[in-house]
Amino acid sequence: MNSETDTPVTVIGLGRMGQALAGAFLKAGHPTTVWNRTASKADQLVAAGARWAPTVGDALEAGSLTIVCVTDYQAVHELLGASDVTLEGTTLINLTSGDSAQAREAARWAEQRGARYLDGAVMAVPSTIGTAEAMILHSGPQPDFEAHKPTLEALGTVTHLGADPGLASLYDVAGLAMMWSVLNAWLQGTALLRTAGVDAATYAPFARQIAAEVAEWLPGYAEQIDNGSYPAEVSALETDARAMAHLIDESEAAGVNAELPQLLKAMADRAIAAGHGGEQYPVLIEEFGKPRGD
Repeated sequence: MNSETDTPVTVIGLGRMGQALAGAFLKAGHPTTVWNRTASKADQLVAAGARWAPTVGDALEAGSLTIVCVTDYQAVHELLGASDVTLEGTTLINLTSGDSAQAREAARWAEQRGARYLDGAVMAVPSTIGTAEAMILHSGPQPDFEAHKPTLEALGTVTHLGADPGLASLYDVAGLAMMWSVLNAWLQGTALLRTAGVDAATYAPFARQIAAEVAEWLPGYAEQIDNGSYPAEVSALETDARAMAHLIDESEAAGVNAELPQLLKAMADRAIAAGHGGEQYPVLIEEFGKPRGD
């Protein structure tokens, strides 16, 4: 009978992330089989105790759980849809990056071939895999997730988001939106301060404190969004719009690109024109929720 640490695992795809995933399973004591188009990428893993599978079919047969982490969903279909590959009875966890529609289609495709399927997203860099810092999201049938959770925990902190296979991909891109927005805001401020001789290293601690304080607002703002009510408890949107104008004016006067604050103000102006000027900033969800041009 398998324990939590001797469940056999297969990893298909040995890019930087795939190698980190396989390495974490090995370190946790799981018999690990690997496959990759370029066999040499498996050399270090094989030296560490992994088993090399000569074909994708052999790789699938070797483990009770198969992790797929390849270039894109097209590669997933090409590799697992080959005539000599049988998916019947396998459990696939696809950690390949893509969008939610691709994830849902892959789930239907795999299940039609007799596989159990979970989609996933790795919200971490390869160096953190195998530690609690690595956050790995999963979506799909919860019983399948629960059955393999002890094994998956070798990779990091694992979370099940819901039965919809597309949720992990949606969380992934939502996280990217957050990441890029924070970085872009910091770059805007850094560009402004550089015109006064302030370097990025000096501004970074101040910016970090602001980002942390703003993050504390999110639970309360989320409650307003979910309730569809936006009382101006801190400031009204029309007040924020005036501050946006100051940022635009300062950027233009300093010769700094003002496209980002101009975009934000354009959205705020539309919301104000629609009668939301006296409400709090989260009312802008109504603008973010519209297709461009509506």
